[in-house]
Amino acid sequence: MMTSAEEAYSQGGIIAYPTEAVFGLGCDPDNLLAIEKLLSIKNRSPEKGLILLAANYSQLLPYIDDSKIPQDKRLSILSRWPNGITQLLPKNSNTHRLLTGKFPTIAVRLTSQPDVVALCNKVNKPIVSTSANLSGEEPARTWQDVEETLSAEIDFIIKGSTLGYTQPSRIIDALTGETIRA
Repeated sequence: MMTSAEEAYSQGGIIAYPTEAVFGLGCDPDNLLAIEKLLSIKNRSPEKGLILLAANYSQLLPYIDDSKIPQDKRLSILSRWPNGITQLLPKNSNTHRLLTGKFPTIAVRLTSQPDVVALCNKVNKPIVSTSANLSGEEPARTWQDVEETLSAEIDFIIKGSTLGYTQPSRIIDALTGETIRA
C-alpha cells in the first residue's frame, strides 16, 4: 500500500474511496496503464466506459466537448450537481476510449463527498470512478468491505464514509434528461 491517495494517484495506482452511496475504485484518467489495471481488477469490459468524478466543473473540461452543450441546457446540467447524479456529456475528441467505451459521450459527476473533493482539488483533476467490486458482485459500502475483498489488488484505501445515499448514482443523458440508470 502507498502512503497517501495523492501518491497512489500520481504514481498510477488504484484507489478505493467513498462516494455518495458505495465505495468506488479509481485512478488518474490520463494514465492508460492505470485504467487498464482498474478494468482488469474488476474484470470489466472496456466497452462499458467509466465515470469521472470531480470536485468542480472546470476539472471535467479537458474530457468533455463543452462547445456541444447548448447554452440553454448549461444551467440545468450544472444545477443537478452535486446530488449523486451522473450525467452523460459530449466527449472531447481526444478523450480516450478506455474512459468512454463505445459511447460518443462521457459519464461525469460532481461530488460533495469531502475525501474525494479534497483529492481532486489536490491533484486538480477528476478521478476515474467505478464501483468497488468485481463485475456482477455487490458494491462495497464501507472501507472494511474493500479491505476484505480487494486490498491485495489496490494501492490505497481512503478510510472515509459514504454520504449515506441508498442507491448508486442515477445516470442521465445531460442534454435530453432521459434516465439511463435509475
